[in-house]
Amino acid sequence: MEMVIGITAFAVALTLISSLILPQASRSVEPILQARAAQLGQSLLNEISGRAFDEHSDRAGGLLRCGEDADRPEDGIQADELCTQPAALGCEEGGTNKDLYDDVDDYLCLDGLSAAAIFNAATADASLLKDDIALYQGFMLGVQVFYDQNMDGQADAGIGNLKLITLTVTTPMGQPIVFSTYRGNY
Repeated sequence: MEMVIGITAFAVALTLISSLILPQASRSVEPILQARAAQLGQSLLNEISGRAFDEHSDRAGGLLRCGEDADRPEDGIQADELCTQPAALGCEEGGTNKDLYDDVDDYLCLDGLSAAAIFNAATADASLLKDDIALYQGFMLGVQVFYDQNMDGQADAGIGNLKLITLTVTTPMGQPIVFSTYRGNY
């Protein structure tokens, strides 16, 4: 009889542990993954924001914005060099090689890639990232870049002076964390 009571008490205790305490263990890792996602997202968003507004933007001192009406042949500036059309925004010949990215919409090439694949594709800063690859296993990235002149979060049909950059970092547990910023044509 004492043996039956002991086994029953042990079964009740084991049931409580497995149903109440063990699920908390998986939640304890969520803040760590969220912090890593925030670090990865902020780092990439800063990198993207540091690029030129458009493929046709002046990268030599910012004398002229794309789409601006100014004709100064003596400076090598052509009039009315239009910004890239909304339908033409996206990857260039570089693919996932971030060293070849020169404007914000080139980062659309990273959409749907894992963080490890992005680190492995980097060449110029690879020595800084090799130690970090293991920290970001299982993280996925989503990148969207589009014109959003009226700042409503919806893609505009025409060219504007603002692009919305949205970066979604998905943790290995499937939690999406979204980062957004605007890049102006200045």
